[in-house]
Amino acid sequence: MTAALLLGLLLLAAEPTARWPGFLGAGATEVVPQSLPVQWSPTENLAWTRPLPGYGQSSPVIWGDRVYVTSVDGPRKETLHVICVRLADGAILWDHAVPSSYPQTSSVYISRAAPTPVVDEHGIYAYFESGDVIALTLDGKPRWSRSLTKDYGPPQNEFGLAASPVQTADRIIVLVDDVGPSYLLALDKATGNVVWKTDRASRKSWTSPALIPCGETMQIVVSSAGSVTGYDPQTGRQLWEFGEVGGNTGTTPVAAGDGVFLISASPGREGDFTEEAKKSNGLMSVQKSGGEWVPRFVWTNPAASPSWGSPIVHQGFAYWVNRVGVVYCLDVATGQIAYTERVKQGCWATPVGIGDQIYIFGKDGLTTVLASGEEFRVLAENVLWSADQPPTNHVPSPAEESEERRRSAAMFSRPTVYGVAIVNGAIVLRTGSQLFCVRQGGASSIPAEMP
Repeated sequence: MTAALLLGLLLLAAEPTARWPGFLGAGATEVVPQSLPVQWSPTENLAWTRPLPGYGQSSPVIWGDRVYVTSVDGPRKETLHVICVRLADGAILWDHAVPSSYPQTSSVYISRAAPTPVVDEHGIYAYFESGDVIALTLDGKPRWSRSLTKDYGPPQNEFGLAASPVQTADRIIVLVDDVGPSYLLALDKATGNVVWKTDRASRKSWTSPALIPCGETMQIVVSSAGSVTGYDPQTGRQLWEFGEVGGNTGTTPVAAGDGVFLISASPGREGDFTEEAKKSNGLMSVQKSGGEWVPRFVWTNPAASPSWGSPIVHQGFAYWVNRVGVVYCLDVATGQIAYTERVKQGCWATPVGIGDQIYIFGKDGLTTVLASGEEFRVLAENVLWSADQPPTNHVPSPAEESEERRRSAAMFSRPTVYGVAIVNGAIVLRTGSQLFCVRQGGASSIPAEMP
């Protein structure tokens, strides 16, 4: 028996239901750092790869020995996929494919299965930019489905929808922010019935809600296009709102303790919201005073800036990575910069801190592993695929409307690492049309469960 296999068996015995159940790993089981490799390549510590039908920008989620991922297929994204892959060996166990209730032209400029699903012991819940919400058992049997487009009208965002749902024990929370009717919605996990719906002001945004602990309760916090707002998950009632922000249209709040969380913002590609974004990267606090919730900034730092990924907090430091791969490491207590250094690739996926390492998953397949803490130290640079053997990449090719879009379509058509899921013994990375599993020793260290 190899050391890797023995370690995998021991880890599973200690944690029978390993999980990474939602966007950014919300509710994930603790990962033992020693169970993960620091270095990998196409020929080292790569356990398996799995081509997927269609294309998707969602992150994978994990429950036990199952990886779940979504994708869309067809020139009008007319087919929606929820796919289950066995973590042990990458075998596809089932693929639940259904027609979209609101087909739209597939383009590299518009979201393609961008919302990450959530999973619990009862099943998986997937939300698509078409407005379709699909609930399945862990074995892929239909439970319920509904079309938010039929209920409340089609989405009206130029680049589609990307907000991932969050979950409580008995409901999933979906955010729809666009230039049409915007709202926050709670659906009952068992039935799909609407528990509550709270209307919001119209806006363009692709951020996801987050659950933040505040004393003995949790709050839904939404940072989106000019405001940060807190809601009661039980009733949907707005608890507070903070309006002194801007440029916060793509990243998600990240808990940094009880009633404190990071928010982030970046200027648009045309330079809009530049000054507002400089004031909108920092640590926020929400505390109760006189019976009311009062939000405020603990600190901001105008230097830090994100890309598509959100900042993270790990071992007393906060990390931002901007569009060109500049890493900003800040003391989370004070907001003072410990260092500003550049890695070789920017990232779409949010970095992950485990043990004494920070994993930065570059969008073009290069993962940079840093030592955590105030000193910039590169531990490894790991290539996921070779240039002569790129991953499967089902890219749509419609006739773009403008010359500018036609020129830049090639850049957006390259294989991109969109998201990750991590449990003891395995790092699962997702490009548009392929999954990769990185594991110490390469071979399976997790016993397979037969379907």
